[in-house]
Amino acid sequence: MNQRGFTLIEVMISLVLGLFILSGVMFTYISMKATTKTTLEIGELQESGRIAMDILKDDIELAGFWGTYYGDTLGSDVSIPAFPSEDCENGTNSGSFPNHQDVNFIFLQSIKATQENMFNCIKDALVGSDILQIKRLSGRSITIAESKANKYYFISTYVTGTITPGTAANIDLLTDNASLWGYNHHTYYITSETYSQGSKSINVPTLKRKKLSTSGISDETIMEGIENIRFLYGVDINGDNRVDTYRNETQMQANAWDTSIAPILTVQVFLLVRSLEQDFSKPAVTKTFVLGGPDRSLTFTDQFKRTLFVSTIKITNGGSDEWAL
Repeated sequence: MNQRGFTLIEVMISLVLGLFILSGVMFTYISMKATTKTTLEIGELQESGRIAMDILKDDIELAGFWGTYYGDTLGSDVSIPAFPSEDCENGTNSGSFPNHQDVNFIFLQSIKATQENMFNCIKDALVGSDILQIKRLSGRSITIAESKANKYYFISTYVTGTITPGTAANIDLLTDNASLWGYNHHTYYITSETYSQGSKSINVPTLKRKKLSTSGISDETIMEGIENIRFLYGVDINGDNRVDTYRNETQMQANAWDTSIAPILTVQVFLLVRSLEQDFSKPAVTKTFVLGGPDRSLTFTDQFKRTLFVSTIKITNGGSDEWAL
């Protein structure tokens, strides 16, 4: 019986066809891998920006909320404890507790960080980004049993208030119409953090928050990858409870933070979110991001991915005598 194998020409043709098929499979795999990586990075940027914006929104919309206390701001009729040894403030009556009879208590305030000008509790904020501080009560009243030793609380009546450390031993509601609320003082800023990734270290811009507790001002990380932040303020100038103009941190002069003069009704937040590492598989591109005006126009030429988030947050019930969740 005669047996025949493949000829050399047939083998060569088969190899060439197999090479074309393998090349197509490899190209498809590499393309899908690159697309998947890009999709995941964009998804991470979206998630980081969304979480950071939600945290800021929850805080900003309650700025200046004082529970059942009648005033638009805390006044001299509020009893206060001793101040932290290193408080977080920038100007008269802007610390953790009200302490000045001639200037209203500042519960919402921001500055653009420079080498010479930061809140006194912050030394390493990113120059050119905003620092924001907020003081407020929690969104609902609590019972004495729910209080914690490391937090401050506000005992509120319609005409007076007392800020006191937690634990039942320190809290006395005194009258039947008094209520108990968690007291918060938060200061947000951006700094650079160093993280280890395998055998290398990377510097990552990070949104952080200073937080008041009975042991002083502590530091906590909110979200990595937040590269810049900016706030604009919707101000009611003529008293019709509508925003008449938006002002940046420079246009908000010292007395503008006294919201009894011109209430701040809304806050526009601009968050620039950046990937943690550069994508060296693609060429560097030049992109410009405008954070609320030409005075905060940022241009980059590199291989980081970036996304700009913008949201307008209404300050709800600031100075009102009730809060509806």
